[in-house]
Amino acid sequence: MRVAMPDVLVMDDGQKVATAEQWVERREEMKRILEDYEFGHAPPPPGNVEGHEVESKLLPDGRVLFRLVHLTFGPGEKLGFDICIFTPAQTNSVKTLFPTIIHLDYHAGTNFVGQYTEALRRGYAVVEINDQQLGADNSHYRETGFFAAYPDYDWHDMAAWAWGVSRCVDFLEQDPSTDKTKIIVVGHSRVAQAAQWAGAMDERIALVGAAGCGCAFRFTGKGHGGKQGLDEVIRQNTFWFGPTLPEFLGQVYKLPFDQHWMIALTAPRHFILCNGLDDQYCNGNAIVQSYLAAKQVFAMLGVPDNLGIYFRPGRHALQPEDWTAILDFSDQQLRKLDVKRRFDELPPASELH
Repeated sequence: MRVAMPDVLVMDDGQKVATAEQWVERREEMKRILEDYEFGHAPPPPGNVEGHEVESKLLPDGRVLFRLVHLTFGPGEKLGFDICIFTPAQTNSVKTLFPTIIHLDYHAGTNFVGQYTEALRRGYAVVEINDQQLGADNSHYRETGFFAAYPDYDWHDMAAWAWGVSRCVDFLEQDPSTDKTKIIVVGHSRVAQAAQWAGAMDERIALVGAAGCGCAFRFTGKGHGGKQGLDEVIRQNTFWFGPTLPEFLGQVYKLPFDQHWMIALTAPRHFILCNGLDDQYCNGNAIVQSYLAAKQVFAMLGVPDNLGIYFRPGRHALQPEDWTAILDFSDQQLRKLDVKRRFDELPPASELH
């Protein structure tokens, strides 16, 4: 059976999208559908984000400045979370603006700076966010994070994580060391889903680096290698997605969207998918199908190279090779450096399982 993906370039009224102006309209349609059916509805930006520096120090090698900043915002400025900021140390009076990576992860702190060695060496700043501060990754999520302050919204964890990323962007727009034109968000697995959604909803994000995700629901689960698909996600993790998605249990082909929409919504900005060929959760063919279905938007807008894909041997993890691919893609596409590397090469179909 040939599986058709919901077309990103056809408006709800059947009109074909052929111009950048039409794409702006189509984006709004797609965002509303994803809010209605996958993620739920998040509150608007609070408009009062402030950063309060808790700690600032040079790390022992003297090459990296570490700052711990507590963000406050929301009703009565009672909401907040910590961010860990790593920047290359500056020794002269001419201050540099750093392209800045927001890494949404399951932990944060100076113990994990080692994974950023290459990024810092290349002149990037890295901001770590522990997603558990934004909403606990369990069925008691409503008692954590931002949820109590916004009881009238039907968002769940992934939407809250993405909303938290945007609050970090609010702060970075005020930060004197951040290159505001080169803000990047990176995540892995379920947190990469939130990174994708942040990139889809927040046009201040210039590049999304998503690892171990992007699997089209129509090409996953039972009948497609037995890896995690729509039914498995719904049965195991209803606190990730909005309240409507469980209605599609056993009815994946009735979804009015699929995961390629989040990739497409980044266009004409930048997006790279990174994946392990032996990933135990993500179906490689499903990732490729998401990439191909989204790529038509980037092509229509005249920026086909703004979407990249990278496969490596290995399982479900954010590996050093993934970081290198994201940094090379960013150096090539955002910073316009002479990086001679292709990001449109797909593995043989026999290796996609």
